[in-house]
Amino acid sequence: MMIRKLLIGLCLSMVFASCNIYSHSGASVPADATTFSVDYMVNNASIVAPTLSQDLTEKLKTKCINESGLKLTNAVGDFHFSGKITDYKTAPSGIQGNQTTAVNRLSVSVEVVFENKLDSSKNFTQIFTNFVDFDAQQDFATIEQSLIGKITDGLVQDVFNKAFINW
Repeated sequence: MMIRKLLIGLCLSMVFASCNIYSHSGASVPADATTFSVDYMVNNASIVAPTLSQDLTEKLKTKCINESGLKLTNAVGDFHFSGKITDYKTAPSGIQGNQTTAVNRLSVSVEVVFENKLDSSKNFTQIFTNFVDFDAQQDFATIEQSLIGKITDGLVQDVFNKAFINW
């Protein structure tokens, strides 16, 4: 009896996955959607990290390819992402007892415009912010790329969730 239920569940999940209704990532994509597009995320922040725009843009493309079942297109796709980096800053985050900084925080904000060409009620324009704390004693220049990687991973996950999982 248990094996029968397991087989039925497995068959149903394969049917939904093959119809592009549901993916194992939790993404909900209509069956008639086939493509997505991502414009280059321009960096309009007052401080410009050289690789931030490229990293963010490419990670969003990769996430959508791997987890939505959609195909990337250079034309405007059924789902279209555009946006800009609006803020990139470091600031003290934690103060020690002797009033020196123990922890600094790097934060990045990006304004994302999402257009769903099949259902305009799902469109949004939203600012997403992510940050990571680091030891103030560390040389920022040597850890900056690692921190940017962590932040862009979080930003991409937040954008993907808003677009495809509706969290």
